[in-house]
Amino acid sequence: VQLQASGGGEAETGGSLRLSCTASGRTFRMLGWFRQAPGKEREFVAAIIRIGGATYYADSVKGRFTISRDNAKNTVYLQMNSLKPEDTAVYYCAAPSWITTRERDYDYWGQGTQVTVSS
Repeated sequence: VQLQASGGGEAETGGSLRLSCTASGRTFRMLGWFRQAPGKEREFVAAIIRIGGATYYADSVKGRFTISRDNAKNTVYLQMNSLKPEDTAVYYCAAPSWITTRERDYDYWGQGTQVTVSS
């Protein structure tokens, strides 16, 4: 089982980036994104349920970030708009064993991808 994240990079304040995460080896009922900024704990960003497409967002990204999925490709996307310097972090794709946004319940993790937003 592998979660492969891609799409990080650099953007200016107000800019956009899109992250992708492809799962291989199995399908998951839910996939999510977390992030960890330097010196801070990892935090939940967004998640989406495979069937039905219900979405969940952290308050800090609501209205700016959009999570979506392509079930045929077993891939989720995180469209990040109106980026702010405080969005700078390593972003991780992850999957829980059930429907939840609690980090401790996420059993599968991809490698991180760096997002840097300059002011």
